[in-house]
Amino acid sequence: MRGSASPVFSREMGFSESEWQRALATALAPFEWQTQGPHGVAVRWRDSGTSGELHLRWEVLPPRAIALARIPRMRVDFDFGQTPAPVQAAFMRHFDLYTHRGGG
Repeated sequence: MRGSASPVFSREMGFSESEWQRALATALAPFEWQTQGPHGVAVRWRDSGTSGELHLRWEVLPPRAIALARIPRMRVDFDFGQTPAPVQAAFMRHFDLYTHRGGG
């Protein structure tokens, strides 16, 4: 999980809100999820007798400026609550495949 063993953590991600909404819908497609207000979702799953829940909340941040370039960004908060660590790790591997932004 990219160095995060805690069930609660945040990431800064390089998405505009519309890009985020598209990526999120694709990443969460295999899971049971519902919106929680304009900037949150709750994800639930039950697999092989293991259940889990994740609450995602996000906030649009000012763009990052590098010379004349402006890169959209947002802070995304993950709260896995009591979800077992192996389930968290499996979910994050899946999630990262759909939300990873490429680079050289």
